[in-house]
Amino acid sequence: MLVLKIVGGSKMRKGLTATWALATGLLLLPMGLTSCSYSEPSSAVVSTAAPASPASTAKSKPVLGGETQADSFGNVDFYTTVPGDTLANVAVTYKLSEAKVAEFNGIQPGASLTPGTKLRLIPAGPTTGAKGAATTDANGIPTSVVLEPEDTLSGITYRFNITEEQLAEANKVPFTYEKGNVYFIQAGHTIQLQKNPVDSRSGTGTAVNNSFGQTVFYTTVEGDSFDGIGYKFRVTTAQLLAYNPGLVENQLGAGSKLRLIAGDVKIEGAQGTYTADPEGIPLTYTTAPGDTERQISFRFGMPDLADLEAANRPSTGTGRVWYEFSDLPTGHLAPGQVISLSLARPINKPEA
Repeated sequence: MLVLKIVGGSKMRKGLTATWALATGLLLLPMGLTSCSYSEPSSAVVSTAAPASPASTAKSKPVLGGETQADSFGNVDFYTTVPGDTLANVAVTYKLSEAKVAEFNGIQPGASLTPGTKLRLIPAGPTTGAKGAATTDANGIPTSVVLEPEDTLSGITYRFNITEEQLAEANKVPFTYEKGNVYFIQAGHTIQLQKNPVDSRSGTGTAVNNSFGQTVFYTTVEGDSFDGIGYKFRVTTAQLLAYNPGLVENQLGAGSKLRLIAGDVKIEGAQGTYTADPEGIPLTYTTAPGDTERQISFRFGMPDLADLEAANRPSTGTGRVWYEFSDLPTGHLAPGQVISLSLARPINKPEA
């Protein structure tokens, strides 16, 4: 039996949070976070002026005619100036302060721009929260970074002009997650900042979803690749190989039905047995000693812990869920309980 080890993991019944990590090739468990955009914080200002008309709003943002160089997600990292461009107009267009654009390019705020100047729209080197050494492509677009001990998600997204959602996609994981810098952001790890080009047909095959909208099975089509499937469904090559015994890396033909969740593969914190419908979609789960909510949610394709909770609301009482815990400090569930894995077939029992 193949067992994927997940380190740590619990969430207390009364609101305590958990941290956990899957040890196979930086595999991340689903955890919803709001994506960050590349912009600087600003103070809220209450205005008594009348709202601007659509026409005046449209005129407030300058239209630039120079060439741009963008990353694989379309984020513009460099802009080449044309006659008439000003530092202020470039800054406004790309939602940066003039001081920041000046800083990134080693010039003074308010300096005039010579046509043909290639301006950086991202920091030139390490910044607070993103000190690691980065690699770039021939155009200067960052492609990967080695993490340092004090690096943070906010620092990385700022330095490399990338959102958390894009960062997750680049690394083929459902979500990035930061808890004391010991989860996705781990010193010494190399994380990807771009996605590889894939065939436009990749990921267009037939998908079978569970009641939470997570794809459980996918049938490949011509043009599919491990990378293409990984970026679309947020699953690493290591996971695909583990979830689909007999699958060989770099040998992916059309018409192959792939499992995209752990399912039959038991993981630490989710060692119990389960039932499924005729299509193989998980329906119920019988808990085993040491099981936790987080690991069960991950094993059976629930993007958020709230999904498991929604399928197991108590019919009476005010509790979050009806099922019992054997140890609250660790978040371990009492073994032998049959819980629902389907929002379409919830189990609602009186609160224990």
